Amino acid sequence: MDAVILAAGLGTRLRPYTLETPKPLLPVRGRPILGWALGALPTTVDRVVVVVNYLAEQIEAYLSRQKHIKEWVMVRQEQPRGTGDALRSCREYVRSNTFLTLNGDDLYGAADLASLALCRAGVLVHEVDRPRQFGIAFLKPDGTLEHLVEKPDLDGRRLANTGAYVFPREVFDVELKLSARGEYEITDYVTALAQTGTVHVVEATFWLPIGTVEVWQEAQNRDLDAVLKGR
Repeated sequence: MDAVILAAGLGTRLRPYTLETPKPLLPVRGRPILGWALGALPTTVDRVVVVVNYLAEQIEAYLSRQKHIKEWVMVRQEQPRGTGDALRSCREYVRSNTFLTLNGDDLYGAADLASLALCRAGVLVHEVDRPRQFGIAFLKPDGTLEHLVEKPDLDGRRLANTGAYVFPREVFDVELKLSARGEYEITDYVTALAQTGTVHVVEATFWLPIGTVEVWQEAQNRDLDAVLKGR
């Protein structure tokens, strides 16, 4: 099974630390975020497709020396126009009929990714207290996904989209349109699949998005090995 890892972002909210180091290579407890992501992948994943742009040569050097996944390919997103565009750039490189997709700068639980990988189409979610800061999943009566809404004007605990998905290859047949932000959104892929079929919702036991310097520094004090170690 392939896994697509999105690692092309600029990491602007973590400057000045990302001025010379791409965000996926920032260390957490002495190990790059990308290293934790690769290590948390289920054993069914035997190949990764990594989307890069900013400081891509550093990520390539890391992939060349890491020991988690033997087979990998790097895809350069030449003119980044959103996460949907990043995924679309992988069309010619994904080989498996279903494939995982995740952010290369978030920390995910290994058991959660293993559960997600069992779906034909799915999204990993996690409860949050501040839904206005996240993309939020709305469910159908049977518990599958109805649609995703970015930063809704809502209060209370909600299920946030963690940016980890499993897609069938047919997702590449979906025609994306530019969003109001002027980007192609990966969430539009997910919602399109939910409108024509079943997208399973898997609730995560652990998720740590490294979105700010404060969260990154906090992660240094977390005991992550038991949660994130998959291989």
